[in-house]
Amino acid sequence: MMPLAFARTGDKVLVARIGGNEEGKKHLEDLGFVVGAQVDIISASGDGNIIVNLKESRLAITSQMAAKIMIS
Repeated sequence: MMPLAFARTGDKVLVARIGGNEEGKKHLEDLGFVVGAQVDIISASGDGNIIVNLKESRLAITSQMAAKIMIS
């Protein structure tokens, strides 16, 4: 397991766990980051922001958010 923040462009990963406080977890779950969800990394730029495909939607998340999402 590693944080989503370490994923690279082109990776296809699964959400293994969501960390952080309850409010943060709920926000990420509302976006679709739930255990078992497949996440395709579209762009992982050097500035820390990550663009992903998740459930047929394209989302941009910050590196702080990505650090709370553990993947496998």
